[in-house]
Amino acid sequence: MSIKFNEDKQKIKLKELREQEEEGLAQMMSQKYRLPYIDLSISPVNIDALRIIKEKEAREIEVAPFNIINKKVSIAIISPNNNKTIALIEDLKDRGYVPFLFMASKQSLEKVWNRYKDLSYSMETKGGSLDIANEEIQDLVKSVKSANDVKKSIEIVLNQKKSYRISKILEIILAGAISINASDIHIEPEEKLAKLRYRLDGVLNDILELDHTTYELLLSRIKLISNLKLNIKEKAQDGRFSIKLGDMEIEIRTSLLPGGYGESIVLRVLNPNAISVSLENLGINKKLLNIIANELKKPNGMVLNTGPTGSGKTTTLYAFLKKIQTPGIKMITIENPIEYHLKGVVQTQVEEEKGYTFLEGLRSSLRQDPDVIMVGEIRDEETAEIAVNAALTGHLVFSTLHTNNAAGTFPRLIDLGVNSKVITSAINIAMAQRLIRKLCNKCKKKAVLREKENKIIKKITDSISDKNYLKDLDTTNIFETVGCAECNFTGFKGRTGIFEAILTDEKIEEVVNKNPSEREVNKAAESQNILNMKQDGVIKILRGITSIDELGRVIDLEE
Repeated sequence: MSIKFNEDKQKIKLKELREQEEEGLAQMMSQKYRLPYIDLSISPVNIDALRIIKEKEAREIEVAPFNIINKKVSIAIISPNNNKTIALIEDLKDRGYVPFLFMASKQSLEKVWNRYKDLSYSMETKGGSLDIANEEIQDLVKSVKSANDVKKSIEIVLNQKKSYRISKILEIILAGAISINASDIHIEPEEKLAKLRYRLDGVLNDILELDHTTYELLLSRIKLISNLKLNIKEKAQDGRFSIKLGDMEIEIRTSLLPGGYGESIVLRVLNPNAISVSLENLGINKKLLNIIANELKKPNGMVLNTGPTGSGKTTTLYAFLKKIQTPGIKMITIENPIEYHLKGVVQTQVEEEKGYTFLEGLRSSLRQDPDVIMVGEIRDEETAEIAVNAALTGHLVFSTLHTNNAAGTFPRLIDLGVNSKVITSAINIAMAQRLIRKLCNKCKKKAVLREKENKIIKKITDSISDKNYLKDLDTTNIFETVGCAECNFTGFKGRTGIFEAILTDEKIEEVVNKNPSEREVNKAAESQNILNMKQDGVIKILRGITSIDELGRVIDLEE
């Protein structure tokens, strides 16, 4: 019987033994120098850290930077007594960095050094800031004109086998969303694939499907730049990062939710250009616009805007602030998050985990002697009480409530414990709004009203007591969607608002004192002749701004 000697297997075994020996030595040295040990073959490497130390210098000194958050940089070393290592650490401190040292083996360092080749292709992330201001991305934002362009660009990168492709894919996803004004990016893992979707004009649109390997790498990359924990998969996590695009900074809010096939990713794009809309361009009809303008001139009182999440309430409040802003007025906002930065306005952001809530922000802001206060949301009894008292004591207060309509404002405040006798003294005007998609002007076409549609339109137009609203309108023709490249073949491009409002006059005051229902408040407001959302929407249909199907998607036309 002859024994065969497998030389290759022996070489592999010897290599493994040497590696184990080297790691063991590194662990011993870590105990000696009282520094934490790290094995970089099984630890994630943030390649942005490599920008801190040049490759030639890192190899020569035998150090490897492997993570960076803000100015805190983690560095693997072989010897803390090396004079060059000591000099490097001092230099980093002089440059404003805070070094954290780890003991590692030479082979660990080699694994990091080999990542330098990816550096020129990757994006830079500085403590939650994703810098995509390079020329390539600027060009991408300009060249991506449709969801289909995003799909094609990602498919090209997916076919490449280079290690930097995940960074590139994320660049394309983000730049594409910014370019075509998507408000949210959804990456949803399913059994075999992960689906990439954009929310365009309030509606989700499928872009493409990604394989699970790409999805997992994207998830890790997003966690890294959002300062989220890589190893937590069973709990929801929220983070943020910002994109510097030229002179503009766009904040991205990251939300991760565990699911059956992996973590669902939603990236909310807070684009200042998308939410910086003037009061005159919100879609408010002329009569209501004049009423609001008069209310904004008042030195005190409350202007409340209501509606569900994503109905454009905050954008409207920003428009109010910009309308009345002058150097002689002190304005303070308490927001979650700050979506648009206004010059000359003191803006603060709620940090509930640190104890800075809407309530605490409102209390603190009143000590600053403001003329105008914007509270992002009234959600509890104490915030409601302080906001009402502020409106009664010489402050103009803007805020939002989660109710379905303007009439619901009054019962809601009563439910929150506000004295019904002071509500109407505090509130100047209560509003409600929704966002509807606008028909694409390039491809929309005229259509004749069908019988059912005609009945709906007639019923609603008949309910408008002030017929001046219907002046010069053709009530027999409407427009419908077609779809073209300009509108990503959806038939819609952009959004506008539909609005309603109730002023606090004597009739409203009388009914509010009786703890009314929404129906009773609406009845008392009829004499004000302000359109409700349904009526406002139908007029926009007759003007060719939107379609009857789109309005029906947002509000119930038959109730």
